[in-house]
Amino acid sequence: MSERIEDVPASKPVIQTGRPVPKVYAAISAVQRQLAVEGIAKDSKNAAQGYNFRGIDAVYNALSPILALHKLCILPRILKRECVERESAKGAALFYVTVEAEFDFVAAEDGSKHTVRTFGEAMDSGDKATNKAMSAAYKYAAMQAFAIPTQGDNDAEATTHDVKPTQAFRAVDTALRGVQIPDETKAMLSRVASSLTDLVNDPLADNEYKIWELYEPITNQDEKTFLWSLLGSKIRTAITAIGTKKKAEANPPAESTGIKKYTTRALPVT
Repeated sequence: MSERIEDVPASKPVIQTGRPVPKVYAAISAVQRQLAVEGIAKDSKNAAQGYNFRGIDAVYNALSPILALHKLCILPRILKRECVERESAKGAALFYVTVEAEFDFVAAEDGSKHTVRTFGEAMDSGDKATNKAMSAAYKYAAMQAFAIPTQGDNDAEATTHDVKPTQAFRAVDTALRGVQIPDETKAMLSRVASSLTDLVNDPLADNEYKIWELYEPITNQDEKTFLWSLLGSKIRTAITAIGTKKKAEANPPAESTGIKKYTTRALPVT
């Protein structure tokens, strides 16, 4: 017989080597224990792929009383949002949103906190993609922090989606037809693509010089097209922006002397 919420004692501080452990960790552990007893039902169903899952409302409904009991708050903070407009196989518009979020797990008793960072992704044909992405980020932050088991297509390799290629990818695919590049060159370009991706995605460093130093020496058009096919849209955009900046630096506009020029007109001879 499962325990009721009121039967589970609230968290108590743990003393270790004379120093109290921040109460946030005792609270997280207590919530995890409570969820192990009560669980969260998989009462939502993915009709397209036939699996049951825990919807965000079920997660909220299960967590709210337990968080209140153990005096634990979860406070969201959105760090970054990216939105890409895509097209479904049927030609309808789809908005694909990715958010990067942090959630502060705060113990109300002593103010101690632990921060969980996660991502949320969602697609929608209307104006709900951002809301869905934020809900997904919250749900999976809670699931990982409290070790809530999941059921569904959470493995990235478990599902292949049929998304219509963007115009940029179709253009690269067309340009690559008939291109013959040696395998060793392809391997080298793959390493360059990996390095470029790491440099662009590094949020803690200004890697503009390193990025251009890697990309600029590739002057063969076929090799450049092949490299372009290995890069995501974010990496391409970053490289294009750097190239535009370098071109502007190499060809600065002529400086104005500040002297106004006047056009003189000859007077008629009388």
